[in-house]
Amino acid sequence: MADQAWGENGIVPFLRAGPPPDRTRVEGWRQWQERRSTFIPAPRLTAEEFAAMSPRRRALHDLHRTATHVNMGLLETPMSAKVTKLMRGRMRNNALNFEPGTRDGLMVSGGGYLGKTETACDAAATFEMLWRDLHRQLLPGPVPGTRDLFVPVAYCRTPVRATPKGLCAAVLDFYGAPLPKTLNGMIRAVRDSLRDHRTTALLLDDITRLRLHREDDQDTLDLVRELMDLNVTLVLIGVDIPRSGLLRSGYPDPRTGQWVFPPAKPGKSYNPSAATQTERRFDLVDLDPFDYDTAAGMTAFIQHLAGIEDRLRLFRARPGMLTEGGMPEYLFRRTRGIVGLLKRLIEDGCTEAIESGAEELTLELLSAIPINLGNLTDRDPTAAEIPEVPTDVPVPARKPRRKGRNTVYDDRGGSAAGG
Repeated sequence: MADQAWGENGIVPFLRAGPPPDRTRVEGWRQWQERRSTFIPAPRLTAEEFAAMSPRRRALHDLHRTATHVNMGLLETPMSAKVTKLMRGRMRNNALNFEPGTRDGLMVSGGGYLGKTETACDAAATFEMLWRDLHRQLLPGPVPGTRDLFVPVAYCRTPVRATPKGLCAAVLDFYGAPLPKTLNGMIRAVRDSLRDHRTTALLLDDITRLRLHREDDQDTLDLVRELMDLNVTLVLIGVDIPRSGLLRSGYPDPRTGQWVFPPAKPGKSYNPSAATQTERRFDLVDLDPFDYDTAAGMTAFIQHLAGIEDRLRLFRARPGMLTEGGMPEYLFRRTRGIVGLLKRLIEDGCTEAIESGAEELTLELLSAIPINLGNLTDRDPTAAEIPEVPTDVPVPARKPRRKGRNTVYDDRGGSAAGG
């Protein structure tokens, strides 16, 4: 069974060649899109099958198991499903709308490490695959040695110190286009790039880096809204958008629930024709953490843990390892229902379980694992992109249970039946 996963030369295809794709460049976006679901997880082996392998095979299998635990992929949650449904519908409807005028945009809000970027990128990549299939009969295929002119989706990150020029540079860098020296030239180049590449959706990540207390920030936001005139679906992704100040010049439409932004006033924007602009409309969708206060919330969190449990490759893993006894509540309290923190805790716990020989996740093992987010040079702590990590979460007491004449303790933190 194990040999089927190793290939003819005895090497498993789980090692990454080169650095991870840079999604802020068109080539990196395409590479990530094509490879995002191609990882092959480690085969499920028993401890006996593992022991029968050669030392080299055992070492490679342990590496493959580790790679499996850190590449579990995107697990859908009820919250991410809501975002995905709205995004796909909005991008599809706008792409099929041939009438002139602005296109309604979308804001994806949520705290740090909740999976906003991955959820939005995955939805956009799925739409792009559909859109490319629809256009395959109408547009010429890529020509070897030339750039692909058909780019349905563009993904950019807002610079930490945003300016209109900086945002234009981020968009033009995605396409690999030259950077004009003047702002007007850069804006024209952005318009040309979006039009020439037939881009229908533009994702702007980390949008809440705009503080709006600076004139540059306000000018940048005005430029962002103007991009909606280019027949693209504008998707803004940020941390806690309602409290960021981005909505302060807008108001919710009581009929549609959308946020409406009136045109900028003359003299308040880099754009001299701001007074002639039309209003912009955005749907705001929140990607919330799991909650543990309702029966539905508890059920969703436990189902998410079951999905993680099914992807683990520990030899002593068992059904209910993460979903029974006091484990679900403990994991929720350690992570506050934030999927990114949960993922990091499970990853590091699995590494310790393999290295120590425990080969299972227990309350005692996880309690010794700190949630260390590492050196986050690509995140802006002043924009709340790094969540607060809970500390000093007590381990539930183990409950005694009877087994014959002896008293034993349930490591799961609950009854023998797992309740």
